[in-house]
Amino acid sequence: MYIVAIGWLYVAMMMAITETSLVAGVATFLFYGLAPVSILLYIMGTPGRRRKRQAREAAERQADQEADRSGG
Repeated sequence: MYIVAIGWLYVAMMMAITETSLVAGVATFLFYGLAPVSILLYIMGTPGRRRKRQAREAAERQADQEADRSGG
């Protein structure tokens, strides 16, 4: 997935370089390259973040249960 994002950012950067002004180039890169890629990576990373959160919560529950069993 990251290789697609890197390729998209490369294409967006090449498009930005060909713009006639610096402001237009920066705007092209931000709105055509960086913003869509960041949104896409955030959405695609949601299942992984959810799994990490659930694993952390399960570990905390297990640690609490072990603490209750040991009397402390």
